[in-house]
Amino acid sequence: MRITIYGAGYVGLVTSVCFAQLGHHVCCVDVDLSKIETLNAGHAPIFEAGLEALLQENLQAQRLFFTSDIATAAQFSEIQMIAVGTPAHSDGSADLQYVDAVATQIGMHMSSYRCVVNKSTVPVGTSERVRKIIADALRERQKTLSFDVVSNPEFLREGQAIEDCLSPDRIVIGSGSEKAIALMQQLYKPIRDKNFPLLIMDPASAELTKYAANAFLATKVSFINEISQIAEKTGADIREIKKGIGLDDRIGEKFLDAGCGFGGSCFPKDVSALKIMSEQAGYTPHILNAVLKTNAQQQELLFHKVSQYFQHNLKNKIIALWGLAFKPNTDDVRSATSRVLMELFWKSGATVRVYDPLAMNNIAALYPDHAQLILCDSALQAAKDANAVVIVTEWPEFRRIDFSQLKLSSAVVFDGRNVLNKQQLQSHGIEYFGIGC
Repeated sequence: MRITIYGAGYVGLVTSVCFAQLGHHVCCVDVDLSKIETLNAGHAPIFEAGLEALLQENLQAQRLFFTSDIATAAQFSEIQMIAVGTPAHSDGSADLQYVDAVATQIGMHMSSYRCVVNKSTVPVGTSERVRKIIADALRERQKTLSFDVVSNPEFLREGQAIEDCLSPDRIVIGSGSEKAIALMQQLYKPIRDKNFPLLIMDPASAELTKYAANAFLATKVSFINEISQIAEKTGADIREIKKGIGLDDRIGEKFLDAGCGFGGSCFPKDVSALKIMSEQAGYTPHILNAVLKTNAQQQELLFHKVSQYFQHNLKNKIIALWGLAFKPNTDDVRSATSRVLMELFWKSGATVRVYDPLAMNNIAALYPDHAQLILCDSALQAAKDANAVVIVTEWPEFRRIDFSQLKLSSAVVFDGRNVLNKQQLQSHGIEYFGIGC
């Protein structure tokens, strides 16, 4: 099949490459000309395990190409997939300007039936919104052309997105059109042959399913983080508690690692958007409010631990931050706890020496020439002469550090992900503070 995908960002690029890998012919369109050139040259502008190799393979096989020509994209295929960003407004609601713009362009350039598939994370009611925008554009052109709008949310995890796209837990299709559903079943046939469940529902339910999934996982993270605070106050160990509750198959062990808060492009944005959506519908989402409040507190927790340790005097202190990405196996620092901590340390007069295996360039771009930021080539270099080490991201290499080589000014480590062995550090004369233990 032929597919047009609008947006060469994280979701659009991964989806384009994976559909091409499944044997479809994919046109991916983006307004960023430099990005188009980079992609057509076989280079991925984002890091995702396995992405660049598949990009190059499918470019070479001529199953995939990138363009900024929207007219060409609109004519390329029956299936027109919207995978553009939906960033947050200042109040937390989803900004649909890019979705609206794509819908307008499809309506302005389509010449026959189109199945318009919304892969972006959008509020309930967006399918009808897109339908109206396309209908208005056709009316302006004085054209009578049939089309369907389908909700088909993505459930990709950064760092495992290729696997999630090619081997999904489930495929959700929101549509009441038999024609559109048949096209979507054909689109996913190479995956459905592996017997992954395909769920057909109304568009509103499909749209809310994506928000509900992310909100539930974020709730689970904030719940275990709150329990970790109770554990810390009462002398319990959150790591043992995780085992004790995680073996209950009604709960499960996933997303039960206490830490210094969640970040990234999805959980903070989607929980906030769902909160606003709920309030606009006339319902106060008490749990969602608590999830966001707990996470905001948890992202600041390591700062308060460090400040208290140094008797609330961090002026001229050097803090080594290990890990900048919001989680391992990605270079994404959007809404990352590292950024919250750096800014708090800077306001307190501290200098921050940072290291991350993948995210250094992104942090350097966000904070160019910051006087209190020092970029380092290794974790040990960041820790040299530091007053404290603060672990923010659970990169595997931090577990393999030879702590006999740690040259700290003050021998203390604050572990925001509970990745290190307390007894091992203490054997090297290093004080250790974890989360909930």
